[in-house]
Amino acid sequence: MKSVTIRNIPDEVHRAIRLRAAQYGRSVEAELRTILEAAVRQPGRVKLGSLLTDIGRQVNLTEDEFAAFESARDTSPARAASFEE
Repeated sequence: MKSVTIRNIPDEVHRAIRLRAAQYGRSVEAELRTILEAAVRQPGRVKLGSLLTDIGRQVNLTEDEFAAFESARDTSPARAASFEE
């Protein structure tokens, strides 16, 4: 994971972030990560799972058909990629 150093933050901004972090029970670092993630998150972005669920509803799948898909779903953990031959 990457690190970023931000210099010359005004005292009042740092104080506000520290207070906000305390309100949510987070460290200043965790609060800054939350703020940055929210700032770059694309509004209206559709996640694949949500899209597939909507498609299933549009074609009127029954609860039994949903259950069949769920029972066939592979729930085993993914294997790590190996780049060695």
